[in-house]
Amino acid sequence: MTNSLTHFIEERMMIDFTTLRFALLADTFHCPVKGDFEFNVDFLILVNHQGDIADTVKADDTHHADMVVALREAGKLEVLPKGQYLMPGLVDLHCHAPQWPQAGKGLDLPLFDWLQNYTFPLENRYADNAFAANIYQDVSRTLLANGTTSAVYFASIHRESTEVLAQSCLELGQRAFVGKVNMDNQEQCPDFYRENSVEQALYETELFVNNVRGLAGNEGGLVKPVITPRFVPSCTDPMLKGLGELVQKYDLHMQTHCSESDWARDYSIERYGMSDIAIYAEAGLLNNKSVLAHSIFIDEKDIAMLNQFGAGIGHCPLSNMYFANAAMQTRELLDANVRVGLGSDIAGAPSPSIFRACFDAVTHSRVREDGVDCHLPADKRGVSGSRISYLESFWMATNGGGQVLNEKIGVFAPDYHFDAIVISPDSERGNLRVWPDMDSPRDILEKIISLSQTDNISKVWVQGKQVR
Repeated sequence: MTNSLTHFIEERMMIDFTTLRFALLADTFHCPVKGDFEFNVDFLILVNHQGDIADTVKADDTHHADMVVALREAGKLEVLPKGQYLMPGLVDLHCHAPQWPQAGKGLDLPLFDWLQNYTFPLENRYADNAFAANIYQDVSRTLLANGTTSAVYFASIHRESTEVLAQSCLELGQRAFVGKVNMDNQEQCPDFYRENSVEQALYETELFVNNVRGLAGNEGGLVKPVITPRFVPSCTDPMLKGLGELVQKYDLHMQTHCSESDWARDYSIERYGMSDIAIYAEAGLLNNKSVLAHSIFIDEKDIAMLNQFGAGIGHCPLSNMYFANAAMQTRELLDANVRVGLGSDIAGAPSPSIFRACFDAVTHSRVREDGVDCHLPADKRGVSGSRISYLESFWMATNGGGQVLNEKIGVFAPDYHFDAIVISPDSERGNLRVWPDMDSPRDILEKIISLSQTDNISKVWVQGKQVR
């Protein structure tokens, strides 16, 4: 490589060339703007040794060709073959890791029966660290295979096995936000599966926070601890307040269920005289890293409070169809600039794919707009103007999820973490087909969302490291 080209690259990147880990030349999709997308042919992404994007160069940049030559000569360039597509890694904002073995079971039951017969007995088994280790390895590996580079995990009430989950994610290289569940309300939690002492639960939770932050190899914070009250009915007032104090003390992420059903909403109103969001705010649990799963039964005051704190929603469309008894007002929330991303809600929905969540979010909105009661006139059957687009769903799965977490993920831009996946349409594997003479870039993106399977996800990077 000539000295002039070396000097040029160093000036263009504003860093020492030796700090560059690699560069990738690829046809890329991403959504920097909600409701729109960019398709960039021969997009050049420069990744530094920290795993962050040092710079990006479009094909029409004056110096693009020279940079490609220089990077290739330096042995720093990887070229993605034509017909394969690079896109940001997917973000799952709501996944119950211990429920992975029950995915697909009992979804025809009411929520209460499903929890009592399947979920709580299963989660209670995670007192056994050996039992937990095998399942936690599998769920993290499965999500990575589905293109989920960032996952927000509920674990169980057990600190030690929840630390096993954090360690597993770290070893596999997945960006993870892991929460030890808190639930102590004797009136709502089963006797065999709850915390009997607020003081001990808070002690264990704070210990968990410090242990995860101190994991060897986690100096960069790839795996983060998350404060996790299960939901309002499962926690006493002192528990919510104590968890809020931990959020404020350590500036932590927080995750919980929020206004998921008529019953949950009514419980909060009857017990507190206020909504879930107002309860969480009063307890000190809301900040700009809060993930409120579901959030279906919320009003304009709640929406204003979400924007005030910068808190976000994890929309779980498929599980909502099973257990929420209503459709989320996704269109209105996006229009109100509320931060919204997507969640799989394993095992309240059976699919570990956020591409599936994208598809279901669109379907969910279409059903809401069109309505379902054939006995009503068409103009009274649904909610007019409530549909969302595939582009908006993909934005939620990437950029939107990153914004909810207040993390620099989901977009190919300087200073963002290089979390990415390669989509490989293949006539021999999976269902994804691309016909170049018939499919526009938007067509291709919509097909990727609708048809991609694990066979089509050929590479996965997290923080600049290839993990699959």
